[in-house]
Amino acid sequence: MDAMPHTSAMWAAADASVRASAKHPFLLAMLDGTLAPVKFEYYIRQDSKYLLDFGLALRRLAALAGDEEEALALNNFADGADIAERSLHASFFAAWGLGEDALAKDEQAPTTLAYTSFLLRCVADGYREGLAALLPCFWVYHDVGVKMLELRATTYRDATRAPQLDAWIDMYGGDAFADAVKRYRALVERAAAGADEATRARMTYNFRRACDLEWMFWKAALDETRWPTYVSAVPMVSMDSMDV
Repeated sequence: MDAMPHTSAMWAAADASVRASAKHPFLLAMLDGTLAPVKFEYYIRQDSKYLLDFGLALRRLAALAGDEEEALALNNFADGADIAERSLHASFFAAWGLGEDALAKDEQAPTTLAYTSFLLRCVADGYREGLAALLPCFWVYHDVGVKMLELRATTYRDATRAPQLDAWIDMYGGDAFADAVKRYRALVERAAAGADEATRARMTYNFRRACDLEWMFWKAALDETRWPTYVSAVPMVSMDSMDV
């Protein structure tokens, strides 16, 4: 018997998206060493922006939790994103000679903003809905990380890669991240078990859409998607200065 039937059902519902991510051209190019450095840098810089809001979403969920242990766990997950994942990014930025001044000028690209806005909206909709929406960031990353570890040792064992690419694969395919996935998934499973059918349906929808957004995030990095230039040229106007 499946010990986590509700989250297993969510995974099955997102099967097409999960399979597409596992063979995403961005990730395969990481493995065979053909990914242009500028595309990986784009991805990491956007992921750094994403993680800020991901941590915010986790802390907002902690504030909504009705259980002290769950609240503590969610705050610990937020701290983990700050310490482990953003520390990995910081090591990359140092290797690339990117300082705080350069990074401070970055803004969320269209897909990044779509993803983070979706997560924060799901959290605003409810505790259970928010928990489910954040699960793919853990689970999909570990799933592709494990598959990439296997491919790196077999199909792509002779490929030459930048050390940052191997460090990324090692982190998300590793045991420490696997443990985080298991613990976060248990929170979602518990929430789903105590929910009615309508809420579980919303949780599944949010999970599926977040899986889609994971695929879109890698696609945006491959395409180096940016805001249209005319958007950047529009001056910001304070609502306080407008006549209503």
